[in-house]
Amino acid sequence: MSDTEQILWQGSPSQWTNFWAFAACLLVVPIPWAIWRWLATRSYSYEVTTERVRIRQGVFNRRTDSLELYRVKDAAFVQPFVMRLVRIGNVELETSDSTTPLLLIRGVPDADALRERILKAVDAVRDRKGVREVDFSGRPQG
Repeated sequence: MSDTEQILWQGSPSQWTNFWAFAACLLVVPIPWAIWRWLATRSYSYEVTTERVRIRQGVFNRRTDSLELYRVKDAAFVQPFVMRLVRIGNVELETSDSTTPLLLIRGVPDADALRERILKAVDAVRDRKGVREVDFSGRPQG
């Protein structure tokens, strides 16, 4: 992380994202699978800075992916029914990055506010770097 880069938000997915997996353990699926899901969710983390979004994941092996904020084209707040009950949600980032066209920050509290914060940071980093988004996909711009 550079001297000018600051952390805007850090978090991990809620274990509520495993609701259906845990419920299935009561009916059909073996408990070791639920334990694995719990561990995988526990070892997943997100970091949003003034420059990029980082995703760290892995129980045994570790992987860190980064996405430059200026590549974010759009952000959506999605809150499925179960997540709405427990006040968590997903932030879906549509990007111009060829390896990560859709980035999902899943199961985090106050996801709508996080989406707004990311969009403001995207505008700020684009202004600072003088970056403009040009879409060559052939889709009409709305």
